[in-house]
Amino acid sequence: MNVAIIGCGYVGCTIARYWQQTMTFVVTATTTTPERVPALQAVAQRVEVVKGNDPEGLKSVLKNQDVVLLSVGAKSADVYEETYLQTAQTLVSVLKQIPSIQQLIYTGSYAVYGDRQGAWVDEESPPAPANQNGQIICDTEQVLLSASSANLRVCILRLGGIYGPGRELVKIFGRYADTTRPGNGKDTTNWIHLDDIIAAIEFARNAQLQGIYNLVDDAHLTTGELLQGVFETHNLPKVTWDSSQESKRPYNAKVSNKKIKDAGYELIHPQIIF
Repeated sequence: MNVAIIGCGYVGCTIARYWQQTMTFVVTATTTTPERVPALQAVAQRVEVVKGNDPEGLKSVLKNQDVVLLSVGAKSADVYEETYLQTAQTLVSVLKQIPSIQQLIYTGSYAVYGDRQGAWVDEESPPAPANQNGQIICDTEQVLLSASSANLRVCILRLGGIYGPGRELVKIFGRYADTTRPGNGKDTTNWIHLDDIIAAIEFARNAQLQGIYNLVDDAHLTTGELLQGVFETHNLPKVTWDSSQESKRPYNAKVSNKKIKDAGYELIHPQIIF
């Protein structure tokens, strides 16, 4: 099987290595950064430097592919539209010209749900992004879903916060130890381990999933519980909450993972690893 990965960062590199070594697929990886080519050549048979808004470049990459994984990540907030929406629009225009591609998998974000005051949401809940970048993620999903057809299945995985080897929770939150944070720490978080992202992408590919699936673990810890777990595990001083200041987190929802579990996926790490 020929698989192409558009955007080969933290997730893309790991799934490329898995597909190449475990599934013996022929993997094509793309990057926008020429300096990353040598590293990607270690995990993919073919590496191309191409921007997501370059239709001819994408067309060359995707020729004769069977599956496409879109796993891009914006380097800063001001390039969200170029990174996500323009890439999706260009990709969809190119997919119409390449009949060999049977499936598109996209690693999106639960950011589309916005702030629900801690209420449960699932894939049927209408998006309510809290800011412009959340709206761009939402628009990106709709563009990609518009490519669905009898010959092309489109699967969107709405990921929780990503952590794993090299991106451990203590690396993400360690700087908050012994500080005062705004709010009361009672807003809900949603996380997913890299191992589950890789396994779920492969599950989606193998099962030929179609549509939107949330991919978060079962923990749904509050921010306070999360930081307490991190700091206690690593013997760091705890955080102090100042409820007179409003929390700046734009996401506060309990994201249901029932749909993907009902489809047959079993979480590797259902609870957070501190």
